Amino acid sequence: MLVNWNKKLVWGIKLGELSAFLGLYLFLYLTYCITLTFNELAYVKFTFEQLLKNYLVSQFFDYFIKLILTIPIWFLFFKIVNNWNIYFKLLLHLFMLVIFVFLWQKIFYSTMEALGRGHLRGSSQVWDIYIPALIYIIQFGFFHAYAYHVEVENRKATEADLKEAALKSELSAIKAQLNPHFLYNTFNTINASLPPHMEQTREMIASLADMFRYVLKASKEETVELKEEVEFTEKYLSLEKSRFAERLQTVFEIDQGLLNEKIPPMILQPLVENSVKHGISSLIEGGEIKIEIKKQGNKMRFKVSDTGVGASDLSGLIGSGVGLSNTNLRLEKMYGSQLDILPNTPKGLIVSFSIEYKI
Repeated sequence: MLVNWNKKLVWGIKLGELSAFLGLYLFLYLTYCITLTFNELAYVKFTFEQLLKNYLVSQFFDYFIKLILTIPIWFLFFKIVNNWNIYFKLLLHLFMLVIFVFLWQKIFYSTMEALGRGHLRGSSQVWDIYIPALIYIIQFGFFHAYAYHVEVENRKATEADLKEAALKSELSAIKAQLNPHFLYNTFNTINASLPPHMEQTREMIASLADMFRYVLKASKEETVELKEEVEFTEKYLSLEKSRFAERLQTVFEIDQGLLNEKIPPMILQPLVENSVKHGISSLIEGGEIKIEIKKQGNKMRFKVSDTGVGASDLSGLIGSGVGLSNTNLRLEKMYGSQLDILPNTPKGLIVSFSIEYKI
C-alpha cells in the first residue's frame, strides 16, 4: 500500500512534512544520545543500563519538550505573521528564542526533579542555554528554507501555468487568423469556378470574401479608417438584402469629411446586425435601417435607427445581446462612452454613441 505523503492533515501540513519534522527531532535525539553514550563509556565507565537510566530517558523528555514548544512558535511564524517584513520577523525570532530557552529550561528541570533525576547545575547550566538555542536556530533555519523552496516552486508552477495559458491564447489567435485566410481563399476559388451567367452569386461570394478579409484585418489592428468600416457594413447589408429582398431598405448619411478618421474596427456593424436580426427580420412587411455618422463638436456621432419591432424594456437590451454588450464594453474601455438606446418614431429603435476624433 502506497503512502500518500501529500495528504494534508492540520493547518495545511502534509503528511510528508510532518514526518520530516518528527524525523529531524528523532535524528537530533539519537545523535545526542549516541554522543553521550560514547563519552560516558569511554571516561566514566557506566554500564549500558546506567546510561539508559541516567541519560537516554532524560534526553527523551528533553527533546519531547523542545518539540512541543516548537509547535506554537511555528504556528506564529508561518500562519499568523507569515507576511511580515523580514526584519520584524528576525526581531520576533530573537524574542521567541529567549522564550523558547527559558520555558524549556523551566519545564525540563521541573520534570527531572519530579522524576528524581538530575540536571546540570552551576556553571554547567550554560550548556542548557547553548544547546536549546542552537536547536531553535537549526530547526527554524530548516523551516524557513523549506518555506522559501515551496514558495519558489509555487511561483514556478504559476509562471508555467501563465505561460501555458499565454501559449494557448496565442495559438487560438493564430487559429482565428488562419480560419478567415482559409475561408477567404476558398471563396475566391469558388468564385472563379462559377460560370459567367451567375453574376449575382459571384458578387455575393466576392462580398463575403471581402468581409472575411476585413475581419482578419480587424483582428490585427486597433483602429481602421471610418470608410473601411462603412464599406464592411455596406457589404454586410448587401448580403442581407439578397435574403430579405425588398423587405430591407437602407439609408446612409455619412459626413464625407470623416471618412479618413480612425475608429475601432467592428464598432458599427454589430449595431446594424442587431437592427436586422431583432428589429426587421420578424416583420412580414420588413423595414428600414438608417445609418448616420456626423460631426458633433469634437466628436463623431453614430446613429443606427430602424423601423423594426422595437422593445418594451430598453434598459435590459444591452445585457441581453452579445453584439450590443460587447460594443458597449469596448466604448466604455476605449472612450469612456456608452450606447444610448431610444425608441424610434413611429416604431423601432435608435442606437447611438459618440467618440472623439482629431479635428
